[in-house]
Amino acid sequence: MITDSYDNQTEPIVSLRSFYGEQKHLCDICIVIFSKVIYDHMLASFPCEQIAEIGACNGHIPIYAMTHRDRKIAFYLSGLGSTAAANDVIEANWLTGATRFIMFGSAGSLNQHATQGKYVIPTEAYRDEGMSYHYAEPADYIRITEADTVAAMFDDLKVPYVKGRVWTTDAMLRETRGLMNQRVNEGCIAVEMELAGVQAVCSFHGFRLYNFLVTGDVLDEPEYRCADLHNANHALDKFYLALEIALRL
Repeated sequence: MITDSYDNQTEPIVSLRSFYGEQKHLCDICIVIFSKVIYDHMLASFPCEQIAEIGACNGHIPIYAMTHRDRKIAFYLSGLGSTAAANDVIEANWLTGATRFIMFGSAGSLNQHATQGKYVIPTEAYRDEGMSYHYAEPADYIRITEADTVAAMFDDLKVPYVKGRVWTTDAMLRETRGLMNQRVNEGCIAVEMELAGVQAVCSFHGFRLYNFLVTGDVLDEPEYRCADLHNANHALDKFYLALEIALRL
């Protein structure tokens, strides 16, 4: 069973050393980007240099670094979904030495009354994916360890937010009404595709993850609505909030 996949007693067979050589130590902070629009904006708006590259048979992922107010910050355009995003974090750490990851993206609202006009700071993520079960003890939810840290920063910046549980699933097209109702009854206010796996990897390896979300599509209405999804994915405010978090770490 998938919940039997956590083995912290024996050594892994595959090591990143086989692919990349010894681990690098180039910077400490890395921003995980999911929007090509935001990624292109960063490359066009800041002096950047490529410092590493995540290798893949379907296309390499370059890792860039920029300096903002004397703080060196790495960033890259991540793969989508829990497994891809979590593996990219592991490789980004190996290639750059970064141990503090800032990740933001869009989510579907499961409680429009709670999330409208506010950022979502997840406190726990429901593990409806496969990656996390290889990196954490079996449990329905995984705790988002830096939620209070992000909330304190948002308070300092006077940014509106709501804290709550979220639902991580890789199966977007199988977000059924019945499953949504179960998650809502457990206190989930949003659904997304990466967080549980990425948090599990970060907790396992001792990295720190600073995550926040913006809801775009709405699931808790009689008819699914996705009109605001594009803006939730690509609006630049999330990136500049991530920069503010980086300066406060």
